Amino acid sequence: MDAKELFSTNLIDGTVTSHIKRQCNSPHTVIVIGAGISGIAAARSLHEASFKVIVLESRDRIGGRIYTDYSFGCPVDMGASWLHGVCNENPLAPLIRGLGLTLYHTGGDNSVIYDHDLESCMLFNIDGHQVPQHIMIEVGDTYKRILAEIVKVRNEHPDDMPILQAISIVLNKHPELRLQGLAHEVLQWYICRMEAWFASDADIIPLKTWDQEHVLTGGHGLMVKGYDPVVKALANDLDIRLNHRVTKISNGYNMVMVTVEDGRNFVADAVIVTVPIGILKANLIEFTPKLPDWKASAINDIGMGNENKIALRFDRVFWPNVEVLGIVAPTSYACGYFLNLHKATGHPILVYMAAGRFAYDLEKLSDESAANFVMQQLKKMFPDASKPVQYLVSRWGTDPNSLGCYACDLVGMPDDVYERLRAPLGNLFFGGEAVSMDDHQGYVHGAYSSGLMAAENCQRHLLQKQGHMENLPLVPSVRHEMFETTIPLQISRI
Repeated sequence: MDAKELFSTNLIDGTVTSHIKRQCNSPHTVIVIGAGISGIAAARSLHEASFKVIVLESRDRIGGRIYTDYSFGCPVDMGASWLHGVCNENPLAPLIRGLGLTLYHTGGDNSVIYDHDLESCMLFNIDGHQVPQHIMIEVGDTYKRILAEIVKVRNEHPDDMPILQAISIVLNKHPELRLQGLAHEVLQWYICRMEAWFASDADIIPLKTWDQEHVLTGGHGLMVKGYDPVVKALANDLDIRLNHRVTKISNGYNMVMVTVEDGRNFVADAVIVTVPIGILKANLIEFTPKLPDWKASAINDIGMGNENKIALRFDRVFWPNVEVLGIVAPTSYACGYFLNLHKATGHPILVYMAAGRFAYDLEKLSDESAANFVMQQLKKMFPDASKPVQYLVSRWGTDPNSLGCYACDLVGMPDDVYERLRAPLGNLFFGGEAVSMDDHQGYVHGAYSSGLMAAENCQRHLLQKQGHMENLPLVPSVRHEMFETTIPLQISRI
């Protein structure tokens, strides 16, 4: 749709005539699509820069893939739950400090191998026998050697390949690294944990980029009270319209029109799109004019991972005081693990986590069947386990608002795919974890930073049109007195 067509269209939320008057006499209007932390960060930044901002959100709640459930009588994050990089360099640190939120430290910097400290992990085989700690350590050492060897495979093979294929090459070349019996099953558990980190299977994870993430220092901090307080603080006083599912974006020369599911239209000077990459890949939003090939191919060339949680609340604690309880098996698909929230929060809750194809397979079950399956796994470790009082099941892969949990690299992916994805198109700007800078895809702080980046680019673009660049702050910021504090991050280690 060109500018003439836009001007001839009747607009419900502000007519074109009123929009023209507002252009001359009032602040710019920006529509942000998506009320996840990226969209809210963008909206907050523009709002505090005196722009008129409307956030359109398809869900009946804010937060997006951040979802803190309170039905257990305590906060349980069924989506994002960690601050990855507990350090002052993390852009979320000032907000978390200012809100006085406590983090529970679960592990060091080496996330791809395991993101929980080994001494606080207890493994069992499918017969319910505990894996001796020395075997866990020995297999962990072998695993590190295998990972070091696959880097050599990468250097020797110009073409990308799945990391599982690279492991097979290593084991054929170094038969001394092959493991049998219980040791082999523990190795599969380590691979299962890698798959959980990337939210995809080892036959999809690319050899080219698996170890190229820019992981912030400080290890990993579980949000003890959930991410909900952060989202609500950022969203305070913003104009957020829930149950507004965007179906079409019409980009004109001087304005953009956004159509929602019930046919209503909204008009603005610019739009920031922060919907999950899964939504863009499924073409659930129509763009007029169509996205150029370089943008469309970027969307197609990025993967969307999946990871689900099944949270179980019990009336008593019957498990040991470790952070992770794992089940080893002959294949990574059959392995599993529980996060012990009781150790971190004091509440009798275990959270089973599944990634990749296994996560999608769990979504084929009813909530009750999924909870029963998880209990079968738990009873292998603890035959006298009591029944859960309540359970929660996430379904990110089939959730029509996300269609997955976060972006993941694909084998053979072009080097510039993320740059193309985040690149603006006229009055359209793109945010969300998938477009974050410095390889921070999949992180909450990456999503947050991408929202600030999109807001800054949008602000610069609009002010350049009017020749008012002197009004543009040099660094995007979210200024709120509750966040301006030098209190250190609160870390616990119960």
